Amino acid sequence: MTVEDPHIDLLAEAFLRQPRRYTSHQVAAMAGVPVYRARRYWRALGFANVADDAVVFTEADVDALKTLVSLVGDGSYDEEHMLLVTRALGRATASLAESQAELGAETLDLAGVPLAQRPAAWRARADRVVPSLEQLLVYTWRRQLASAAGRIVDQEVGTVRLAVGFADMVGFTRLSRQIAERELAGLVERFEGRSADVVTSSGGRVVKTLGDSVLFVADLARVGAEIALRLVEVHAPDKAMPDLRVGLAMGPVISRMGDVFGTTVNLASRLTSLAPAGGVLADPALAEDLSAASGFALLPAEPMTAKGLGELLPSLVRRAPRG
Repeated sequence: MTVEDPHIDLLAEAFLRQPRRYTSHQVAAMAGVPVYRARRYWRALGFANVADDAVVFTEADVDALKTLVSLVGDGSYDEEHMLLVTRALGRATASLAESQAELGAETLDLAGVPLAQRPAAWRARADRVVPSLEQLLVYTWRRQLASAAGRIVDQEVGTVRLAVGFADMVGFTRLSRQIAERELAGLVERFEGRSADVVTSSGGRVVKTLGDSVLFVADLARVGAEIALRLVEVHAPDKAMPDLRVGLAMGPVISRMGDVFGTTVNLASRLTSLAPAGGVLADPALAEDLSAASGFALLPAEPMTAKGLGELLPSLVRRAPRG
């Protein structure tokens, strides 16, 4: 769909860094593919279909489509895996773009820029910020790719044994109805930021955050337990923050497109809902691995029955007394 507002049109070109001069059919023809195939890639990247006569594409769109086609043509990916790659890119960059746009708007708010002057201010900001953020994006992606490849290079594709942890805020839904939206947003930002710092600095990996909860994984039980305990400890001094509870499980996990699945993940999630406020509850497999690690104490918890998982004999994880 063609953008009618000239201010928005100029703003889009400021971020795209190129004039928009092609229709979807022209781009597909220049890339040497039918338009239906081009649209499959664009939808996978998160871009909506546009009218056949909409002039919204740039030279970069042509180059990107040619790149996708060449990666399939030379056998680097088959069509199915190429679509998986594009969907992953689309999801990750859409979330990144939304957050950066919101932060940009907040910056202009704090600077007191009147609404009538926002389009011009946005264009000036794009000229300053976009090249730097583009450089940082590529740098971060390369670093993350090196880390991920190093982690899985000697693993079988599909299932791997991991410690899985869920941490969530107790009573978050009730609290969200009682406090102002700005206060709630600040609370979520503090939770996500501190949680990510704890997980990564301890040697784990954040799989995803869901506002009031965080899902993380670690290669070893002791690393998973350390992350869980530190999460509880780090958030506790914040009086506005609800108590945390954490569920931990150890076992086979299916890792796919940056997410994790399987019974071990479901078990960790279920243990979180059963854990006491401020407590860490572990399944027997993780507790067994942890029994040989120093610095932790395991206390048997009451047997529990979880739907679809049968009877559980979990353990509370605490720090071992000093001395």
